Amino acid sequence: MLVHVLLYDAGQDSEGIHSLELSGSTVVLMFENPDDAERYAGLLEAQDFPVPSIEALDREEIEIFCRQAGYEARLVESGFVPKTDEERLLLAPPSANRDVTNWHEESESSATPDVPDSNEQLDAIRRQLEGLL
Repeated sequence: MLVHVLLYDAGQDSEGIHSLELSGSTVVLMFENPDDAERYAGLLEAQDFPVPSIEALDREEIEIFCRQAGYEARLVESGFVPKTDEERLLLAPPSANRDVTNWHEESESSATPDVPDSNEQLDAIRRQLEGLL
């Protein structure tokens, strides 16, 4: 089954996949309907987020990638109706997103990370890495 995901710099060395932080997990959205993916990308663009491309990929491949990376893959089915605030984020991005204006530079500097000395630093590094995807 093909699903639609939001990719940044598709096909480049700096390629990244759009993800959300939900309840302490990094979630990659897989849209069944390409129109839902387009709408979500448009909402990100309206928030001055980098514009992703919509790519149709095999669902199993995305799920394998997510498992290997420690992420959670979530399918947004056609006609999905959210019942909770968290589920609403599957159809519309949060009103405040992480600043990703320099995500390309962060990906280069993350190759040689400093050794963190606190949980706050660990969380900051984790957020930076998740922002790359």
